[in-house]
Amino acid sequence: MSKNKSILILLMISIICISPIYGASSDWTMFQQDASHEGFLEEASDFVTNLWSFNMGSSIYSTPVIHGDNIYVVSNDGILKSIDMEDGSQDWSYNLGTKVTASPVIANNTLFVGGQDGSMYAYDIQNKNLKWQYDTSKPIESTASVNNGTVYFGSNNGHVYGLNSEDGSNVYDVSVGGKIISSPTVVNQTIYVGSTNNEILALDINSKNQTWSYTTGDEVRSSPAVSNGTVFIGSSDGTLYALNQTDGSVNWKYDSSDKILSSPTVDEYNNNVYIGSDSGNVSCLDTRDGTFKWAYSTGDKVRSTPALYDGGLVIGSNDGNAYILNKFTGECNFSFNPGYFFFNNPISASPVIYGDSLFISGHDGYLYSLNNQKNEAPASVFLYYAIVIIIVFIAVIYLLIRFLKNIKNKNKIKSKSHTQKVSGDEEEKEIIDKENQEKL
Repeated sequence: MSKNKSILILLMISIICISPIYGASSDWTMFQQDASHEGFLEEASDFVTNLWSFNMGSSIYSTPVIHGDNIYVVSNDGILKSIDMEDGSQDWSYNLGTKVTASPVIANNTLFVGGQDGSMYAYDIQNKNLKWQYDTSKPIESTASVNNGTVYFGSNNGHVYGLNSEDGSNVYDVSVGGKIISSPTVVNQTIYVGSTNNEILALDINSKNQTWSYTTGDEVRSSPAVSNGTVFIGSSDGTLYALNQTDGSVNWKYDSSDKILSSPTVDEYNNNVYIGSDSGNVSCLDTRDGTFKWAYSTGDKVRSTPALYDGGLVIGSNDGNAYILNKFTGECNFSFNPGYFFFNNPISASPVIYGDSLFISGHDGYLYSLNNQKNEAPASVFLYYAIVIIIVFIAVIYLLIRFLKNIKNKNKIKSKSHTQKVSGDEEEKEIIDKENQEKL
């Protein structure tokens, strides 16, 4: 009996120890959620936040990340903030001291993000202190990817780096040329990444050798998504490439008619790949052969990367809208315009989805919490500005109408006075003529 009790106790302890691991898997801790950049949270919770907005004070170009109950955002001026997901209140703030366009990534309670000053920063979000920073000498626009304790990222000096996540020591450094703005995708000991020297590259982590490369017609700033043996990535030549993961040969390609700076998102379950382009379209293609399925046209360039949930797809556009689309048909279920058309700002950062909550950040400097199931959004501060503009516009139109009416009335009075004067002069002349005739 005591033996059975011991086994039961050990089993319960194992369950308790394992459960936090599963909880951690429901976080959105990096750009496009995971290391293969699929932009989908399979085990998302049913957690729903309130509707709120938070002012970061300057434009937001990077994608927020979620860890625990907080969402972490870095503004363009380098301010890192921890925000309570439920009510949008600030937990803490830290000034990195440099401009930031790359997105953060979290692993083992450490947030990693690159800056325009050329440094990769490692910030301990639990102890709230800077653990280390590593200088590359050139701006870092590439979003890092953490794999097996190593932080992989690119720099504008043309190098792909791998740093020890604990102390920042350099364990991987390969020069590939151009600028590395693309975010590396790490799968099976291979790094897949794009370069502004027009190349898509596969780099072996262990040997540090180049496994293969593919040359496109223009810069590659898009980040790759790897799924079922295929590397999906866009190029500024306007083409979405589907390359064989093993040798880099072309499985198929799709011409979007304009630059692709957006990164692809893959839906493995439905064999779909989604991509935005500077043509303003969000397109859905079959992952197996590139067959075109549908496209939705926004009002401007689409440089945001799609995020998936259930039957929906969320993406931002430079027209100032975030769109929730039916991922099977491309039909727009809901759109959110925080600028109310008067104050439109591009939304180039990728959306983040957590349960029934959707987080959108834009160049207006605000982070917004929406309910993606009920299609509910918070009232933006720009609503009040829009109302003021409408009121002022109506007042101006009213005053203009009054002014024109006054001018019209004055002209009528002037015309009437002139008519009366002419009439009086004629009557006076008639009287004088009559008197002259009587005298004669």
